[in-house]
Amino acid sequence: MSKESLGASSRWARRPAGSTWGDFGPDDALGRLNLLTPEKLRQGIAEVEDGLSFALSLPLTLPGGTSLNANRLPPVVRPNRRQGLVNYNCRMDELFPGATDVLSDDLVVLHLQYSTQWDSLAHAGSMFDADGDGVPEPVYYNGFRAGTDILGPSSVEDSGLETLHGSTTSSAGPLGIDGMARTGVQGRAVMIDLHAHLGDDRVLVGFDQLESIMAADRVVVEEGDIVCLHTGWSEKVLAMDGNPDPEVLHGSGAVLDGRDPALLRWITDSGLVALAADNYAVEAFPATPAEPPCALLPLHEHCLFKLGVHLGELWRLTPLAEHLRARGRSRFLLTAPPLNLPGAAASPVTPIGTV
Repeated sequence: MSKESLGASSRWARRPAGSTWGDFGPDDALGRLNLLTPEKLRQGIAEVEDGLSFALSLPLTLPGGTSLNANRLPPVVRPNRRQGLVNYNCRMDELFPGATDVLSDDLVVLHLQYSTQWDSLAHAGSMFDADGDGVPEPVYYNGFRAGTDILGPSSVEDSGLETLHGSTTSSAGPLGIDGMARTGVQGRAVMIDLHAHLGDDRVLVGFDQLESIMAADRVVVEEGDIVCLHTGWSEKVLAMDGNPDPEVLHGSGAVLDGRDPALLRWITDSGLVALAADNYAVEAFPATPAEPPCALLPLHEHCLFKLGVHLGELWRLTPLAEHLRARGRSRFLLTAPPLNLPGAAASPVTPIGTV
C-alpha cells in the first residue's frame, strides 16, 4: 500500500499525492507550523543585531473600496452604547452625577481578509476523493470535512449578513486561525527580494527565476523558516491612499506561478513553514490555463490543502527589505500571531520583523 493510502485517519482512506496528511498525526490541524520549533525561535533571535523593529502591516482600511475584491468590504467602526447613551465622548456625569470621566467604546465590522492577513488552513480546500470510493468530496487539510468539521450555512438567507449582531453562523472548527494564534508564530524568517531584481513589472515567477534570484542574493531557505516575498506591490497600494486603481495594481508586481510544478516541489522540499507576500494573493490569479479539473488557485491548493502551509497576503515588506539589502542580509526574527478568534478562516495580522 502506498504512503498516499495509509488510512492514517478516520477521515480519509487516501491522501493527495505529495501531501503531508498524517505526517504530524492523524488529527493534526497545524500543518508545517509543527516545524516552528524552539530551535527555530533561537535561530530567529540570533538574527537580531541592530535592535530595530519593522511593522509589516498596512492600515486595515487599505487597499480601500471594493474594486479589488467585491466580496471584501473595508472595515466600519461605530460606537457602542452605554445604558441608552452613545458610548463615545460619553460623559459619565449624565449617568453618575459628579463623575468626571468621559469614555469611548467602539465596535468594528471587519472582513478578516480585507488587508494584511493570514489565511488559515480552512481558507482553501479541494474536491478530492479522500474516501477512495471514486467520488470526490469537499475536504480540507488532513481530511477535515466540509459540513462536518468546517461548518457554514448553505444559503445566503441563513448566513446572518443582514444583521450586525446575533448568532455566529460559520466555524472553521479545528482548522480555525486560533490554532495558529496559539503557536505565537515566532521564528526565523527569510526575505526573498523579487522587487530588487524584477522591478514593478508584472512578472510570473517560476522556480527557475526564483532560484536564480536566491542564488544572486545568497538566500538560503531551511526547514522551519518562514519565507517572505518582497514585490513592492503594497507600496503602490499605500501611494493610492484608499483609492486603488485596479488596472494599475493588476498589472504590477511579481507573482508566483502556481502552475509551475518545480516551484510547488521547492515549497515542499524546502520545509518552509509559512509563505507571506506583499501582494494580493502570493500567486497569480487567475492562474495560467490548465486542463480541468484543476484548481483556480493551485499554489493555495498546494500550500493550504496539501501541505498545511499558511499563507500571508498584503503585508508591507518594502522598508524591511530595503534595510536588509543595504546590509547584505536576508534573515530576521518574525513575530506574527493572528487574532485568537476561534473558528475564523483568516485573520488580520500586524507582523513585526526585528533585525
